[in-house]
Amino acid sequence: MLTLIRKRDDRVVPFNETKITNAIFKAAQSVGGEDRQTAMEVTLDVVKALKKYPDDHIFTVEEVQDMVEKILIEKGHAKTAKAFILYREKRSMVREGRTELMDAVEEILKETNRDNANVGNSPSAKVLQISEAASKNYYLKRVLPPDEAAAHLEGDLYIHDLSWYGKTFTCLQIPLDRLLREGFNNGHGYIRPPKGIKTAAALAAIILQSNQNDMHGGQSFAYFDRDMGVYAAKEFDRQLKNINKELAALGLNADEQKIKELALAHTEEEVYQAMEGFIYNLNTMHSRAGAQVPFSSINFGTDTSWSGRMVTEQFLLAYEKGLGRGETPLFPNACFKVKDGVNYDPEDPNYDLFMLSMKVACKRLFPNFSFQDSSFNAPYRDEEVAYMGCRTRVMGNINGPEVTNGRGNLSFTTINLPRLAIKAEKNLSAFWQNLDEMMDLAIKQLLTRYEVQKNLKIKDFPFLMGQHLYLDSEDLKPNDSVEKAIKNGTLSIGFIGLAECLKALVGKHHGESDSAQAMGLSIISHMRQRCDEATQKYRLNFSLLATPAEQLSGKFTKLDVARFGIIPGVTDKEWYTNSFHIPVEFDIDALKKIALEGPYHKYCNAGHISYVELPSAPNSNLEAFETLVRAMYENDMGYAAVNFPVDICKDCGLNGVIETDTCPKCGSANISRVRRITGYLSTLDNFNDSKLAEAKARRVHMKLPPVMKAEQ
Repeated sequence: MLTLIRKRDDRVVPFNETKITNAIFKAAQSVGGEDRQTAMEVTLDVVKALKKYPDDHIFTVEEVQDMVEKILIEKGHAKTAKAFILYREKRSMVREGRTELMDAVEEILKETNRDNANVGNSPSAKVLQISEAASKNYYLKRVLPPDEAAAHLEGDLYIHDLSWYGKTFTCLQIPLDRLLREGFNNGHGYIRPPKGIKTAAALAAIILQSNQNDMHGGQSFAYFDRDMGVYAAKEFDRQLKNINKELAALGLNADEQKIKELALAHTEEEVYQAMEGFIYNLNTMHSRAGAQVPFSSINFGTDTSWSGRMVTEQFLLAYEKGLGRGETPLFPNACFKVKDGVNYDPEDPNYDLFMLSMKVACKRLFPNFSFQDSSFNAPYRDEEVAYMGCRTRVMGNINGPEVTNGRGNLSFTTINLPRLAIKAEKNLSAFWQNLDEMMDLAIKQLLTRYEVQKNLKIKDFPFLMGQHLYLDSEDLKPNDSVEKAIKNGTLSIGFIGLAECLKALVGKHHGESDSAQAMGLSIISHMRQRCDEATQKYRLNFSLLATPAEQLSGKFTKLDVARFGIIPGVTDKEWYTNSFHIPVEFDIDALKKIALEGPYHKYCNAGHISYVELPSAPNSNLEAFETLVRAMYENDMGYAAVNFPVDICKDCGLNGVIETDTCPKCGSANISRVRRITGYLSTLDNFNDSKLAEAKARRVHMKLPPVMKAEQ
């Protein structure tokens, strides 16, 4: 008897032939049919066919639907059959999406996904990532064109921040000077302009936090020393006024110069405390409903005014001191601008600050160094190029002024270079064809996303657009689209695994062979050329990014191992090498590494960074550190840093390289191990598995004389 049916979740429920009729009738309606009688007749034929099976057989839903398709075709209802098949596929996709989403939620509830080392494991972080998983699922199943969704899922390319796909943009260089000068509103009420340095520094942190809530990427100040220097000068005036007022109240007189010197000393104390508070805020003040601290960066080092110099100096001193127990601050990403005639040579006015910046970096890993005189930054020497986050650079603009402030990256997509080479099977012609086809798809995908982004409204971004942070948003009203503003942003195509690509293509990577280096430069320069062509064709700012391979460090590799197996030198590690870098496990001298990676920077106009690895903090060897930084400058790099382990016992404060699981001084296992993950800092316990494996494989590029491994 046909009385029961087995559902997809394995439940057995009463068979109801009316559901078959309804499904057939809906399919018929979708192609213009309106005859329910025919749907009922087909149902009877289906039931008749099913009854030919043994009485004890319990049909599954899939078996019944297969029979419906068969009968529709046999009875000449081809259009209805096709509509029914499409309906089944759509319902299957919905069910599949729900299953994938539930699996993702289950994993997140166990432990917050570690794709981003800046996201914590708090309840808020879990809720954020669950919502991101749902959002990503929606965009893949309902919004993206099938070819773009398939390319992402299969690992040909990767659409970054897919969960935010149609809701916001990546990052911004925030016009701090204007917000502090004019005041702003971050939701509840108007914040008036500050009158002193402490308030200005506190508001600067609030601005970073407020804009982080409107965007998924980094927040940055391009001219921190200049913009905060205004309030250091105001602080001096306030201190001078107070001293004179107090002297007058006491009926005392004092030498005018000594009064100024005292006011300056008080100002310096206030600036230091303001910078210390700024650093503390950025390491404790959470955004995104408490899921993470703002992904913040500041650029400084070239303001030669006394007040700007004071801001730079006191920030560096506060950063050098660290947090409450001497911990290395993770934020802000500090970017010191190196510029000939300003701070590069001993006769330059800010040379002392350049030396101090290197001294601090020798202990704290930050600041990184951006080189204003590189061939691609020099044309903007007066404007000055600022960097943010892991490596992002925003400058050229086909739709407006080529400025840093008020602009950012809109979105970016990364190409899996090793896969293109594997598929080419050492056939160079096939590789170039594969690369061009993938560039075409990446450009298409960014245009698809831009079409969604440009139709967002000003009111969708209460702080970012409501306070007119974006260039050309000043005259836009709440219901206006954001297109006028965001056309000044950039659309970036990134790449990962040049080293593995070269191994698959020519048998050696660019650290092993001059010919491989030449091939690597040809590949990256061609990708840049394609971006430039797209910029002219579509009148949007396409640019090439040396992708920070954090979440991608293992995702592409796992997919390629599953598809192609283990290929020596290509898929035999848990990660693909970051962008154009020489593989971390390869033995190479620091200066040679710098010379090989330097030429790639000019092609990656959306952002780039290079590093060298040291065995420990070079506190006692500033000369060696300076040699590295100057080599980076001379080899036409735009942005670079030096890596070394930074460990600290959080109980007793022992700081240095702690090679054991417990502190050698107090025996505590409460040890924080800070490392650079892509361009920013994090602790090893927040690294994902692939990045942990990569970090363990890193080789030292410059040996230093033996020094004390840990210090109080």
